[in-house]
Amino acid sequence: MTSLEQTSADARPGEPLVVLDGVNKWFGKLHVLQDINLSIKRGEVVVVIGPSGSGKSTLCRAINRLETIEQGSISLDGQPLPQEGRALANLRADVGMVFQSFNLFAHKTIRENVTLGPIKVRKKRKADADTRARELLERVGIAKQADKYPAQLSGGQQQRVAIARALAMDPKVMLFDEPTSALDPEMIKEVLDVMVDLAQQGMTMVVVTHEMGFARTAAHRVVFMSEGAIVEENTPEEFFTNPQSDRAKDFLGKILKH
Repeated sequence: MTSLEQTSADARPGEPLVVLDGVNKWFGKLHVLQDINLSIKRGEVVVVIGPSGSGKSTLCRAINRLETIEQGSISLDGQPLPQEGRALANLRADVGMVFQSFNLFAHKTIRENVTLGPIKVRKKRKADADTRARELLERVGIAKQADKYPAQLSGGQQQRVAIARALAMDPKVMLFDEPTSALDPEMIKEVLDVMVDLAQQGMTMVVVTHEMGFARTAAHRVVFMSEGAIVEENTPEEFFTNPQSDRAKDFLGKILKH
């Protein structure tokens, strides 16, 4: 981003960055996304929660077209999502994605995993990509592991590499699809700490998670889904203390007792 772009971006805080308008998707006869209308502002952290099978991950994956949609539209920074080809590759470069599984290249070092995208897609010089990778690995607390291979790291460390790899592309928005669900309990906090830090630094984030503590502390807005639809959305404080729908009350009643 040039300094001029940075200034103009700073001058427009809170304008819509990701907009889903009337989005519908089916898997066969199963209507997995039902008339989804959602606008995510620049710098906003939106946490999507709900029971299993409610469409949360599908919603997340639709934002960078890992899932196609049958009806409606999705736009990023004022541009509709492209269908295919180079334009879609460019869009994916602007949308960082962190999955349940870490999806690192096993035969490449941690540094190589982080620099691959910037060199191949963003056409950065190797020396610049290496410098940026070092900064990001420092930021997520694993700079000392840069020359190791993924199998030599813990699950929590691998997920932090995955976050650094996504950040290396300088994305406009970061999508997290249940990033801690494959981790042991003691590793969850180290990944959530990195995500909280990102949120505090103004990264636009859409986070599908079961971690209610993260939703309470880091989200600007909680979106509650059930059976493919957005049932309720509110501030964390309002949602957790005063849910409006019976489905949200039932969901919170089950999870907050444990």
